[in-house]
Amino acid sequence: MKLNIKHTFTLELPADPIIENSRRQVENACFSYVTPKQTKSPKLIHASKAMSETLGISKEDIKTEQFTKVFTGNEVLTNTKPYAMCYGGHQFGNWAGQLGDGRAINLFEIEHDNTQWVVQLKGAGETPYSRTADGLAVLRSSIREYLCSEAMHYLGVPTTRVLSLALSGDEVMRDMLYDGNSAYEKGAIVTRVSPSFLRFGSFEIFAARQDHKTLKTLVDYTINTHFSHLGEPSIENYIKFFSEVSLRTLDMIIHWQRVGFVHGVMNTDNMSILGLTIDYGPYGWLEDFDFGWTPNTTDSQHKRYRFGNQPNIGLWNLYQLANALYPLIEDIEPLETILEAYKIDFEKKSLKMMSSKLGFETDDDKDNLLVLALEDALLLTETDMTLFFRNLSNFKKGDAKKGLEIVKDAFYNPNEVSDAIAQQWRDWFESYDSRLAKESLSDVERKAKMNAVNPKYVLRNYMAQLAIDAANKNDYGLIDELFQLLKQPYDEQPENEKWFAKRPDWARHKVGCSMLSCSS
Repeated sequence: MKLNIKHTFTLELPADPIIENSRRQVENACFSYVTPKQTKSPKLIHASKAMSETLGISKEDIKTEQFTKVFTGNEVLTNTKPYAMCYGGHQFGNWAGQLGDGRAINLFEIEHDNTQWVVQLKGAGETPYSRTADGLAVLRSSIREYLCSEAMHYLGVPTTRVLSLALSGDEVMRDMLYDGNSAYEKGAIVTRVSPSFLRFGSFEIFAARQDHKTLKTLVDYTINTHFSHLGEPSIENYIKFFSEVSLRTLDMIIHWQRVGFVHGVMNTDNMSILGLTIDYGPYGWLEDFDFGWTPNTTDSQHKRYRFGNQPNIGLWNLYQLANALYPLIEDIEPLETILEAYKIDFEKKSLKMMSSKLGFETDDDKDNLLVLALEDALLLTETDMTLFFRNLSNFKKGDAKKGLEIVKDAFYNPNEVSDAIAQQWRDWFESYDSRLAKESLSDVERKAKMNAVNPKYVLRNYMAQLAIDAANKNDYGLIDELFQLLKQPYDEQPENEKWFAKRPDWARHKVGCSMLSCSS
């Protein structure tokens, strides 16, 4: 492989002077050098050809033994020094102190087509930040991350990417449900790719330690490398930097709400400074439209990271980032102005997003009331979000009486649709029809526009679980089938119609299909 390798991060930021790979507090440093673990018998399961081309890696390269070795950590390329990043974070609202890359090891940066990428292994062994863990990952969670990263990209959601999925050949002990029943699982390694893996917590750790020198060095590096359009680092541009991070964060979360994605663990160490979806752990796709749903078993009691609360948590996390940047700005007013703008922008952008899902091109003063009425109706009985909005595009102007028939397949329990519920739906469709009468788009044009924002196929948890179950039996065919399906989530794909369906009954409470733990 001939890769255009760079070392921007390690050359421009302070390194941990201690080379020993022991769990410890790392002071005054942005990263620690660390060597990936040698694995027993690495085996490549799948690789993203689109991502490999983006990095300048050929199809022939993917087939080589070197590709498998490098992207499982079994070969360190000449003139590269893998490293793990230091960061802290708020976890479930509480400051957790130093966290860092406990099971992620950054290999190098690649520059291709005037774009720079960081290449990172997840599950390649322990680092100084592993705390009491082993730094490894299992096939189960690795398949979920691999499939979802690319699925989100093709949905148009800002996200980190993946290059490859491989077996390590080692067995890894995990307590999947945190109930004391540990068992061995297949070890796996995902190669993740992003312009940067910096998180809110990367800045918080230095502010918390009052290490303002390293904080400034990191912020300046981030602006120079990833926000250079803002100009040279200065107090004024620190404020502009925070403003842009706020905008990117909100835009990402609006996309999550649009497609029904629930991150599940929006801790500040899982928030990308670039506004990318990062760290696919106990995520889930909204099936039954429910603002209170969370896929994370750890969050099942308080539901901090529930679907409907994601925008609020984005704001809460931005407050923590503002606190971290304050020592460099020393003026609270511009930061508060940006945070207040987030609230106003959320209302505007959320309504605009819902209007696009409903097929509106123009604005109307009563659109907000129509959206609220729709959400009320969706909550009356268990209603599949993806099916509902996709089928809604089949609605035709002047045909309000057929509205309920058009979306009936989205109801999980049609028998629960009482006369009162049916009437509430009929009333809504009458209002929707009246609103569409104000639009100039034809039914055909509106359907095309709605289908461009309302996906037909998303990575439902049961689909990922089927791929996991097959992979545990050494059958990796379903991984590729889903990978190809999810590259065209807005297309009809008649040959894949079986995946355009409600969650099956068997998956309602099955482990991995309804809720998940943070276990990897």
